[in-house]
Amino acid sequence: MAKRTFKRASSRGPNDKARVRVIGFAVAAIFCAMFARLYALQVLQSSSYKAQAVANQVRQVVEAAPRGLITDRNGNLLVGNKVIESVTLSPQIAAQHPSVITRISKVLGISVSSIKSSLTNLEYSPYEPVPIAQGVSKDKIIYISEHQSQFPGVSYQLTTQRVYPENTTAAQVLGYVGQVSQSQLKTLSKQGYQPGDAIGKSGVELSFEQYLRGKPGVSKLEVNAFGQVLGTLSQTAPVPGDNLELSLDLNLQQVVDNALASEIKRLSGTYDSYFHLYYPQLTGAVVVEDPNNGQILAMSSFPTYNPSVWVGGITTSEYKTLTSPSSNYPLINRAIAGEYTPGSTFKLATATAALKTGLISPSYYYYDTGLFTIPNCTSGMCSFHNSGGERLGLLNITQALAASDDVFFYNLGYMFYANQSKYGQDPIQQVANAYGWGQLTGVDLPGEVAGLVDSPATRALLHKKFPAAYPFDTWYTADQLEMAFGQGETLITPIQMANAYATFANGGTRYQPQIASGIVSPSGKLIKKFTPVVEGHVLLSPADRQAMLKGFEGAVQSSSGTAGGTFVGFPFSTFPLAGKTGTASVTGKEPNSWFVGFGPVQKPKYVIAAVIKNGGFGASAAAPVVRTIFDYLIQHPIGSSTFGLPHLAPGMSNTSNFGVPAAGAPVSPAG
Repeated sequence: MAKRTFKRASSRGPNDKARVRVIGFAVAAIFCAMFARLYALQVLQSSSYKAQAVANQVRQVVEAAPRGLITDRNGNLLVGNKVIESVTLSPQIAAQHPSVITRISKVLGISVSSIKSSLTNLEYSPYEPVPIAQGVSKDKIIYISEHQSQFPGVSYQLTTQRVYPENTTAAQVLGYVGQVSQSQLKTLSKQGYQPGDAIGKSGVELSFEQYLRGKPGVSKLEVNAFGQVLGTLSQTAPVPGDNLELSLDLNLQQVVDNALASEIKRLSGTYDSYFHLYYPQLTGAVVVEDPNNGQILAMSSFPTYNPSVWVGGITTSEYKTLTSPSSNYPLINRAIAGEYTPGSTFKLATATAALKTGLISPSYYYYDTGLFTIPNCTSGMCSFHNSGGERLGLLNITQALAASDDVFFYNLGYMFYANQSKYGQDPIQQVANAYGWGQLTGVDLPGEVAGLVDSPATRALLHKKFPAAYPFDTWYTADQLEMAFGQGETLITPIQMANAYATFANGGTRYQPQIASGIVSPSGKLIKKFTPVVEGHVLLSPADRQAMLKGFEGAVQSSSGTAGGTFVGFPFSTFPLAGKTGTASVTGKEPNSWFVGFGPVQKPKYVIAAVIKNGGFGASAAAPVVRTIFDYLIQHPIGSSTFGLPHLAPGMSNTSNFGVPAAGAPVSPAG
């Protein structure tokens, strides 16, 4: 057999050498990266990680500032604060220790579902402690503190809570506070607002939020792994918000509230033998204004509610009640957001326009037969009569205003319509706008509406927006006549009505209505005083104004005046009064009842406008409310604002010396 020989192959070829080099480079790169990372961690980023290590031991606690107090013009407290203890729970720690929810629910006496609902509330940040109970007793706080290891993530904080010592008084004016919403935080976070913060939601709580809010305090606390406080590293105390002094007078406000509520409750559900209708559950509003500067001395809206219902969170049933049609929407401030057909109170504008343009003079007379028929009218509504069917004979502007004669004003409306080439298409509407009707008054309250003054332009707009309800955009003669005595599509708010008559009462200066007098610091220093703002003028010659003024005086002082019966026995000799009734027709319902009064006539101090929706004649529903208020004002005149410290009742607070929890006390584990 032949002998075989084998040649041993070389152990390393060219490919193997390349592979070894690649692996070598890779290993070297890994070691370089490791050394670079170690250098970065130990040298370059050491300060950052030291800070994070400290942060694991330091917790920041934000302490909300007490909101500023709200007072009337005399320092009487309308909205205050009281100190309460709240228990919070960290959502993150609760997720790690879910059993804590059951344990804390038993201690606090609240349901597990309620706590879970709070933890998942989108109004709060998932990284901050969430309030789960407010107004917790000190005994429970002490128990939680002494058994902190059983309640990881549970903390407590001292905060202030809004209180309303006068209950429902001026509720819609004051408004309420609530948690800042997620949508609000998108813009307000830049101003320091955080999830769970309180913010004004309506009324002056909203419109003066920037003054009332205050500045939150911040405490940095050293804590252990259980969240127990070991010491305080730094502390910045919260700064209370500034106090807001309103132009309202508390005692007058209560009189106004009671007068309006009493009249509405008296009429609601009763039978009206004149109109052969039952009164519904009525609503209404009253505004008392100082005609010399635009200050609002009282503002009432009915129905009302107690703002304390919002404190600590409103229940579903309570919210449903406040927003239910059956409750007549008590959250609405009808003094600024209620729109009502004005009826004969609108004659202020028509009379002013007729005299100011020279259409008539104070010596002009017209014979009232009880009926006005449009000349050459062959179709549609051609004849108009006085609301009561009366025939008043020969009248001038003074007598027509005192008796609220409709036929006289039908005639004025027609005269303007027939002479458009001379007076233009809308002379009455222009004067109405000058008095502030059909536009926002600018009152420093949220939610005001502009109302509407009927006109050819208005009808065209309504036809465009609501063609089914307004099939025609033509302005007919009948539309002109109805507008001239306050019917048609005209809608006026109570504050607009008060401000218009205030303009006439003071001689022609229209002020912007103001609800706030000033901003006062917690120490009592006047920071800002709100001065009168002039919006315009409606000037009449002395003779023209006197003719109208005598008519308004006759409406209340004469036995033949529309409100003469309501004011029998009123002390006109010492307090001369003027006014105007309004009975605005509403199809198929009782008329809207209006009355506006002002006095003393020569140097007016007060203008009062009252409206009761579907309340019937102005003299029988709204006028008695105004009479009651004037009876009070004669005996209790309103003084000037005090601009001082509020009068605090026991238990009220506007300080924030809550301090920081002592060592061992539970604290928010917020990072």
